[in-house]
Amino acid sequence: MPNLIFNFERVPTPTGDMLVATDDEGFLRALDWEDYETRMHRLLRLHYGDNNVTLINASSASAARRSIETYLKGDFSAIDNLPVKTGGTAFQREVWAALRAIPAGQTVTYGALALRLDRPKSVRAVGLAIGANPVGVVVPCHRVIGADATLTGYGGGLERKRWLLEHEGVRLLSRRRTG
Repeated sequence: MPNLIFNFERVPTPTGDMLVATDDEGFLRALDWEDYETRMHRLLRLHYGDNNVTLINASSASAARRSIETYLKGDFSAIDNLPVKTGGTAFQREVWAALRAIPAGQTVTYGALALRLDRPKSVRAVGLAIGANPVGVVVPCHRVIGADATLTGYGGGLERKRWLLEHEGVRLLSRRRTG
């Protein structure tokens, strides 16, 4: 595989800097949070091979960055048609496409997502595919919650998941502790 060169940007957000990698054709290739940069590099290696990606600082703001900034200002549809190009298996890409079909302000459970994919027994596999998503927020894995409506696993941390969902208008249940 030839060496891929991606443009790299740091985007300030209310929950910390977001890392954005795009190619010269404008496709979003990776998106993560600054404190999870190591994971972003690991996912790039998994998707494109060891030492096959070079990140260079972008010379100007990409269309992806502008779309993400617009999303952060409250126009949730700004990221809906943002072009994304990833590696991954056919199953992972199927799961990621299903994630993009979840509208802003709505959530689904892992089980419901598996049903939408006509794979009701593949809940764990769906969860693993979600965990390998290299372009979170745009491929909105934060919109997937546990069967009991709790916030479960998010690569950027549960507080960011909570912030993203509340930003989109999701009313989260308060969990009362007893005892």
